Parts: sequence; structure tokens; C-alpha cells
Amino acid sequence: MGADDQSTIRASDAQAASASSATPGLVVIFTRGQPACAPIPLGDGAVVLGRAPAGDTGVVDDDQVSRRHARVALSGQGLQITDLGSRNGTFVDGKQVEDRVFPSLPRLIRIGGTLLRFAADVAPFQRGGVLEHEDGVIGPTLRQARELIARAGARGETLLLTGPSGSGKELAARAFHAATGRGGPFVAVNCAAIPEGLAERLLFGARRGAYSDATADAEGYVQAAHGGTLFLDEIAELDASVQPKLLRVLETREVTALGDTRPRKVEFRLCAATLRDLQAEVAARRFREDLYYRIGRPEVRVPALTERLEELPWLIAAELRRGGARLAPSLGLVEACALRAWPGNVRELLREVRQAGLAAH
Repeated sequence: MGADDQSTIRASDAQAASASSATPGLVVIFTRGQPACAPIPLGDGAVVLGRAPAGDTGVVDDDQVSRRHARVALSGQGLQITDLGSRNGTFVDGKQVEDRVFPSLPRLIRIGGTLLRFAADVAPFQRGGVLEHEDGVIGPTLRQARELIARAGARGETLLLTGPSGSGKELAARAFHAATGRGGPFVAVNCAAIPEGLAERLLFGARRGAYSDATADAEGYVQAAHGGTLFLDEIAELDASVQPKLLRVLETREVTALGDTRPRKVEFRLCAATLRDLQAEVAARRFREDLYYRIGRPEVRVPALTERLEELPWLIAAELRRGGARLAPSLGLVEACALRAWPGNVRELLREVRQAGLAAH
């Protein structure tokens, strides 16, 4: 691995590193009944939102928005949002405001039929919008993480993905596999679902006669991933008894099946994922320190859905189409979804939208 791969990589770190040059602003994520992704920077620390083009105005193409609807400005106390006597009012995180200072960035602003998210830096949004791919929706926030994943796939042999449940870590692992340029298999294993006592046999395989029910040679996940990528999801749940053997496989590139005496050469990339803090697991002696140092770098965090709200209207629209419902996302639905916590992230959102679509048939 190169020196760049020896330190933790996070999309947020890249933003923090350029904080001095960051351009705060807003991003139109939904307008006139359609998903959108249009950044509006806070030039000189302030912007007026409205329909009328002017030097200080971020133009919002929405008939329900007043010509000069609201002013958003940075101040020493935080973010000041002022309604400028608009027809339909200004709403921040679902509540109407006249003139208020927010010490920290709110999540969402609604003017007319338009929803805007706040962004500490709109530069990623100026470089590109939301794209729909075969493997899902990718907006500027997620794209930063994907770029780091692609770099890791091109340069290194391992990658650790972190992030909350449902944020899309398996899709990220598949992106890592694609970036390696190998045509071999992608083998996904949920370590939390491996039955107790079977981890060694399932991971490393077994020879005929190795145990009472072993009537034939059985290939393990490691052998199955030869020439490709082994994805170990929820690696913090991996049985402690097999962690030393996994470490040895990674270091020697050889695997010895249960009941065998001769190792077999294997070549694969390893992508691991966890929603736990592995360093804390090491400190609590629940995860081997030496294995952590072997697989823990580079690390890329997959952002939660609430950190990439620009994707939410597109995800809703795509899921409604997928379900065959002749429905379009409404302003009220998108706003309600944008203000919800979504502990299950994209997985939970899609399930709820799918159920809503079925109920509407």
C-alpha cells in the first residue's frame, strides 16, 4: 500500500481539510413537484431567495415563491433566516419563521413549493448533481465517499467501510470490487449471521472426514473469493476464535481448510464493513488489535441518509416508479421524509415508500 492508504479516509475529513475555502449555501432538492439538485452559494455570507433575478438573489424558479421571499445570512451567532413579507411564508424544519437566528445549521427550508437543504460547502454540488445508476442514486455527498472508495480499490488490498445500518455499505463494497479492475467473484458474507461454531468451516472450507458430517470436500468463502473480492459485513461480530486464522490468511495469502494439512494459495481483495467503532472494540478486547491494524486502513465512512438529503426526493421517485404506482412524490411527502430521523437509512426509507405506494393502488 502507498502512504496515502495508511491513514483513515473519510469524506468529512476532506471537507474539514478545506474548511477555510468552503462555500456555505443551500441546495434546491425539490421544486415544482420534481426532484432537483441546484446549489445556491451564500455569496459574501448572505443570499436572498426569490423569483426575481438580482445581484443578491438566488433565483428559485417556482411560481409559489415571492419575488424576494426570504434572506439567509451568516452572522456571528449562527445562521439568520428572515422572511421578507412573502405570500406563502418561510418554513425551517417544518416551522414557520419570521426572523430567527439558528446557532447550528438547520436541516431544511421550505419556500413556496420548493425545498432546500443547507450545506456547509456547496462546492461538491457545483461539480455535479444527483445521478441515477443501476446500483442506486448517487448525489454529491455520497459521490465524495465513492471517489475515496474507488481510489482505495485501485491502490490497495483492503478497505474498511463504516457507517450506520442501511446506508449502503454493500453497494459501496461492490463499488470497491469494480474499482479493483478484477473480473473475479464478489463474495458477500454477513459475519453476524454465521451460526456459532461454524465460522471456521464456512470461511476456510473443510476436507472430507474433517468432522462427522463432512462427506465431501467443502469450499469456504475465502477460496470462493479467489481472484475477486471477499466482503465481510459486520466484521465486528466475527467469532474471536477465527480472527487469528483470518489474519494469517491475509498475511500469507494461503488458507488451510479444516482437516487439511497443506495450505492452498489464494489471492483476493478484502472489504470489511461495520457499524461499530472497531477501535473501541479493540480497547474492550472484543476484536483483535493485530487484525484491526491489518484491515482498518484505509477507512471510508458511508454517510447516513440525513447527511445526503439531496438524494431523498430521487430515491422516493425511483421507488414509486419501481413499484408500478402512478404516483409522483408530493411536497408534503418529501418534506415529511426529509425531517424524519431514518435510523434504518436508505433501506428503511425505501421500505416505507414501497408500502405507501402499495397502499395507494
